[in-house]
Amino acid sequence: MLKVYRTVEEQLLEIDEGDHLYEKGAWICLINPTDEELNRVSTHTGINRDLLRHPLDDEERPRIEVDTGQILIIIKIPVTRQHGEAEFYDAIPLGIIVTKDHLVTVCLDDNPLFQELMHDSMLYTFMKTRFLLIVLIKTAALYLRYLRRLDKRSTELQQRLSRSMRNEALLEMLEIQKSLVYFTTSLRANGIVMEKLTRTQLINAEEAPASMLIKMYPEDQDLLEDAITENKQAIEMSTIYSSILTGAMDAYASIISNNLNAVMKFLTSVTIVLSLPTIVASIYGMNVALPFQHSPLAFAGIMGVTLGLCGMAAYALARWRMF
Repeated sequence: MLKVYRTVEEQLLEIDEGDHLYEKGAWICLINPTDEELNRVSTHTGINRDLLRHPLDDEERPRIEVDTGQILIIIKIPVTRQHGEAEFYDAIPLGIIVTKDHLVTVCLDDNPLFQELMHDSMLYTFMKTRFLLIVLIKTAALYLRYLRRLDKRSTELQQRLSRSMRNEALLEMLEIQKSLVYFTTSLRANGIVMEKLTRTQLINAEEAPASMLIKMYPEDQDLLEDAITENKQAIEMSTIYSSILTGAMDAYASIISNNLNAVMKFLTSVTIVLSLPTIVASIYGMNVALPFQHSPLAFAGIMGVTLGLCGMAAYALARWRMF
């Protein structure tokens, strides 16, 4: 999908096909684009087609790549995934390509981040550095929002597990743990990209080499610091939640193991108690002369002895806390 937006009188408007799509100051948004759309954007903007394709690899790592007159910034943004009725999270690459005249974003999937950008009053498509920094801030904020959801979901699952040890809840906790690992890895990689941006110097736009197409003005430095702070907060939250969840998973694994041991101990005790009547019945089932075999009270006596032995065994095992 190819969409083009431009700020007109402080409003972000979508530009139609006939309105000079690729003029200076527009935001070209590519979401899971076709080869024809990639070729069209590359032809009209002069952007290297390889740079446009890099963010479409879902395993692409966050980085900054410089080409002649153009620079690619790749970060990881969070996305929701549906596994049955449960919602979990992953991270996919978002590419932001900046040239002297154009600003292009490339992503595999649509994302709430784009909707938030379109409703941001500070977003101006002709201010490329400001656009990039707003994307970084909103990405970190989106991570924080999803992390709070994961924490809430984890708390609900722990409450369920405290009442019933079901495999479904344990599997959901495992999926949450995977989401936290994805988030932590992606946030740290995004942090490295942001730290590289802090080394960008203030220079004149006409004299900027390719590596300095993103120029930091004083007000932009504050936004970048805010983005770095939000990202560090997200990293800390993700690390804390992951540690808590890991500890909870280990605790529940120990509880399940203890419960299994208790069940096995109980069944072993029951087996011992029930083996005594079997022994007595086996002895009196032999085809040989046996004591009291002609007595009319033989059956009652044998049953009494059997019940007595079972009672004694059960009492002894209870004293040894085998039940």
